Amino acid sequence: MPMPPSDPRRLTPRSPASPAPARELEQRLIGVNACLAAFARRPQDLRKLWLVAERQRELRALLAWCVKHRIGYRIVAPDELQKLSASTHHEGVCAAFLRPQAPDLQTLLRALPAGPALLLWLDGVGNPHNLGAILRSAAHFGVAAVLVPESGGALLSSAALRVAEGGAEAVPLLTVHAASAALAEVRAAGFAVAASTPHRARSIYAAPLPARALLALGTEGAGLDAAFIAAADVRLRIPGSGAVESLNVAAAAAVLAAEWFRCHAPLAAG
Repeated sequence: MPMPPSDPRRLTPRSPASPAPARELEQRLIGVNACLAAFARRPQDLRKLWLVAERQRELRALLAWCVKHRIGYRIVAPDELQKLSASTHHEGVCAAFLRPQAPDLQTLLRALPAGPALLLWLDGVGNPHNLGAILRSAAHFGVAAVLVPESGGALLSSAALRVAEGGAEAVPLLTVHAASAALAEVRAAGFAVAASTPHRARSIYAAPLPARALLALGTEGAGLDAAFIAAADVRLRIPGSGAVESLNVAAAAAVLAAEWFRCHAPLAAG
């Protein structure tokens, strides 16, 4: 079986001088699509597999890999799988994979080709279902990466990975430790910083979105930090009927990414 192309999130290996605890090296994935996507991109990272009998045919490639490489797997009852996965939404499979290492921001920006590119910035998006939905949309519309501030609350839990339906394998999630420095690096790489806000902003349909853009979104309640909005190069709103003030953050991310894709990837969209 040919190995998949290298994952950009594995460009920065862990330092051997300070190994992470075992519990941090592995992460349990649940859901058929999430497990299949991880296996398709990085089968060498599979460490354990649990599944119900009804999923054996659908997951036969994973089972064959486990047999060939002597990786532990078990056929279990649904109630046992619920305990192993700590979820009622396991879809009949739970797999332990090595946790992929995201690149640092400088490495990511250097690896991006010239021309149109889209980054998302999420501030305060801690709900795993919102994060998973955003990663799924990001993968669909070709987002290069999702950036979250260190205190932003976004964690790649098993629930978020399941909702992402494999999107987390295609779009790296980067934690940035100093927002001002990160924004300076992004701007230096030719990106315009756009803040999504319903207040005193222009419609996303009034003019094409920047070809190289970092689109920033906050949660529905607090929204983006006022200082961030003030420092943005452009402020954008998604027009609507006015029946509600704004969209859920996951829906807003999908609309913004779709409009950017429409503007800058017409051949792919067709």
